[in-house]
Amino acid sequence: CGASGTLAMKYGTMRENVTGLSVVLADGSVVETGARAKKSSAGYDLTKLFIGSEGTLGVITEVAVRLHPEPAVVAAAKAGFATVREAADAVSSLLALGLHSLRRCELLDAATVAAFNTYNAQKGGGVAAVPERATLFLEFGDVSEVVVEAHVACAREACEETGAEAFEWSVDEAEARELWKARHATYYAALALKRDGRAIVTDSCVPLSAFADVVDSTVADVRASDVVGPVFGHAGDGNIHCILTYAPDDDAAYLERLHGVAERIVQRTLDAGGSISGEHGVGAGKRHWLRRQYSDATMRAMRAVKDALDPLGIMNPGKIL
Repeated sequence: CGASGTLAMKYGTMRENVTGLSVVLADGSVVETGARAKKSSAGYDLTKLFIGSEGTLGVITEVAVRLHPEPAVVAAAKAGFATVREAADAVSSLLALGLHSLRRCELLDAATVAAFNTYNAQKGGGVAAVPERATLFLEFGDVSEVVVEAHVACAREACEETGAEAFEWSVDEAEARELWKARHATYYAALALKRDGRAIVTDSCVPLSAFADVVDSTVADVRASDVVGPVFGHAGDGNIHCILTYAPDDDAAYLERLHGVAERIVQRTLDAGGSISGEHGVGAGKRHWLRRQYSDATMRAMRAVKDALDPLGIMNPGKIL
């Protein structure tokens, strides 16, 4: 899979952190990919091919991964903005600074923050309510406290220049966990907005130059369509999620509006030169969108690989293609 998450902006996705694999093919043969060396330019990059195949080309039985040291000093910060556009614009300013200690950069719109507050109150989480406005969650890590403090100061200035109404940070581990709780609870908080909530989770990824426009347009679309859809994302690498929430008893008109928002998010993403999936993969649900992202020739090339390695179609059938 292409799994990544909040630290991908610093360390890369699963693809960048797997150095080799053992894979059992459909005919029972075992393929070894990659090498223990730091880099290799020998032959096709089968490691990344299998990682991105969602189990459709073989069964992965062994994985060699790259390890990263945990920084000695970690600081968490939170910046609140009146609009999601200001928060998204701040991301561009932050990344342009080239702060090597910046490890996480996450954006939550006001609806996501409100969902967390409601969910936290219902669960008795004991966390203070977060002001209901667009919010950036940041994390910095380095061997030097001096460097971390200097980079936090630069981040504060960049956020305030783009309209931040508040900026708080801490190097205390317990306080840092408190700052991040709203971000880590987003999915379940969104589901709780509906009785027996279910969700369509979008996973678009756009060029960083288009991030602010796409986020702003998506939030506006959710509001105009009168659906429940908290928007948040891994802002540091342009990955946007919208949790389009529904209940089993929602009427057909609501579900039609919900799917309409999902379709427009995909089109907005493709128009910006982005990808329909930044990390979750294609599976069965996004197959029709994959054909909109790639040309017929590209789809034929993917099919040729699938047919060559799994001619009987027994590996995770019905997924991707």
